[in-house]
Amino acid sequence: MGKRDRRSGRASQPRGKRLAPARGSRGIILAALVWFGLAAPLWAACAPDVAELRGDWGQARFAVSVMDDPEERARGLMFVEDLAPMTGMLFIYDRPQPVSFWMRNTLIPLDMLFLDATGTVRRIHENAVPLDETPIPGGDDILAVLEINGGMSGRLGIEEGSVLRHPDLPQDQAAWPCE
Repeated sequence: MGKRDRRSGRASQPRGKRLAPARGSRGIILAALVWFGLAAPLWAACAPDVAELRGDWGQARFAVSVMDDPEERARGLMFVEDLAPMTGMLFIYDRPQPVSFWMRNTLIPLDMLFLDATGTVRRIHENAVPLDETPIPGGDDILAVLEINGGMSGRLGIEEGSVLRHPDLPQDQAAWPCE
């Protein structure tokens, strides 16, 4: 029988000998796996705060905020000083249309993924320069734009032709529909 911890009354384990995670830490480990996109098969359903991408390069999951009205889209990531890894902002329009973005009042570099109504990535603009007001055209017939940390698409290998899955995309047209 092992020694007891004076404060908790629980049996203590010798350091370096722990064989199983402490109770409750399995949830933390699973949350970390989901957060970093490593547990995709464990969580296959679509969620409004998650955008999933896949292609020949693999698969990734991003925690997203959805901007689906003109006021939200106009503000976007302006004045944001830090964006956590594997997070982003998903801009969704009412109908496919020509879109163009700029970096006015945006303080961090961003990658912009321009998507059509099927969720297919049609164009990627990597490392948009903070505070630059030069227009960044996304193309015609764009329904959604995913903004993520600058350089992230290159690090993950995301490329044009990749597909995004999200419940706010038209599921009857989606290249990768929600299940």
